[in-house]
Amino acid sequence: MKETINVVILAAGLGTRMKSKKAKVLHEAGGDTLLNHVIRAALQITQPERIVAVVGHQADRVRESVRTAGVRFAEQREQKGTAHAVLCARDAVDSREGLVLVLNGDGPLLQATTLHRLVTKQSGSGLGATIVTTRLADPTGYGRILWDTEGMIAGIVEQKAATPSQLEIKEVNPGCYCFDAAALWRHIDDVQPNNPAHEYYITDMVEVLNRQGLRVASLLVEDETELLGINTRVELAVADKLLRARKAQALMLAGVTIEQPDTVTIDADVQAGEDSIVEANVQLRGTTRIGSNCRVGTGTVLRDCIVEDGAEILPYVVAENSVIGSSAYVGPFARLRMNAEVRPAAHVGNFVELKNTRLGEGSKANHLAYLGDASIGSKVNVGAGTITCNYDGERKHRTTIGEGAFVGSNSTLVAPLSIAEGAYIGAGSTITKDVESDSLALGRAHQVDKPGWAKKRRARSKELATK
Repeated sequence: MKETINVVILAAGLGTRMKSKKAKVLHEAGGDTLLNHVIRAALQITQPERIVAVVGHQADRVRESVRTAGVRFAEQREQKGTAHAVLCARDAVDSREGLVLVLNGDGPLLQATTLHRLVTKQSGSGLGATIVTTRLADPTGYGRILWDTEGMIAGIVEQKAATPSQLEIKEVNPGCYCFDAAALWRHIDDVQPNNPAHEYYITDMVEVLNRQGLRVASLLVEDETELLGINTRVELAVADKLLRARKAQALMLAGVTIEQPDTVTIDADVQAGEDSIVEANVQLRGTTRIGSNCRVGTGTVLRDCIVEDGAEILPYVVAENSVIGSSAYVGPFARLRMNAEVRPAAHVGNFVELKNTRLGEGSKANHLAYLGDASIGSKVNVGAGTITCNYDGERKHRTTIGEGAFVGSNSTLVAPLSIAEGAYIGAGSTITKDVESDSLALGRAHQVDKPGWAKKRRARSKELATK
């Protein structure tokens, strides 16, 4: 786009119908806040530095929730209406030329394609503004579009002020505007609070511009769901479902197989490569990245994870903030957390937990183990039932296991501890001292057998029972 495009997002409201103590734009759908979804769409038509979010209720929390660097903020300290909110953003908008889009911060379903169409229609048109409209079977609560004889917008009448005949109008204003910047900033001060709420409405700019001989056109969007505003938890749930359906569809069109799309939960910022397979009831959360030719098994939950090419995650794995290397196998029923790393071709089996642990390339921990705060080299075998005792009641300590070591089943490794490369830990050992390379370490009591003891015990028990 040759013209300068600035975007003002209205995000100052409380949202009383949400029945919530937090600002409406902080509520989440599709894996992100309502406001971040709107910003994501705006970023497709302009730079972050040209986006201004108008904040008010819980302003600091709203600012902190925005994850895009460069976005600017303006504060509406008193709630005096939508035109007043735009006025509050005027000083934060660094250009008085080009275009200004005004969007609602509670419209997470708005798509970038619609914004491109809106900007294209307004750009170079000589119009004062172009407003998105849609048709609703039940337009209750929305401002109705009024037309002049030439098919241009003559005004927008709100529900409370509409006449019976105007209430029959199905084409409505969902709150998405593109103004000629010079006209907006020159005339926005002409908006007056001539309404029962005594507020300054941005919709009144239509009549203001018309009085100045500046026409206002419409851009009809057929899919009304794209323009859904979120006012209740019910509408929030509807938006969440639609956003997740969009995301699943986008991944499938990009070459990902999703076996039962209606059952998966995939957040907006998740990425997945070609020929990966996502089975039923999977949750891919946060900024999870999945490579090519991966498989994610049924019931798995991944949050902020990296899964490299060719990795296979078996059913019911739970992982967060972790990395699974190429051609690695994890699961079923495994847990990875706090920067766990499974290196390429390593195996993590059923009921194994890794916490802040690096499992080296080609290493295996296949059964019933807890490996916390550990650095494990390549080609290490960790036997079933092994645990790293990383906490002494006050501090966490690390365990280091060198390349090619063998840790027998039911070993208890008391940190801080270093097991050198090639060492062998006998099954059932409790190891409290460092182990040298290529040595055998045993830490268990000698076995004691007492012939006939069990028989005598049973006889004694039987004798006592007859008394």
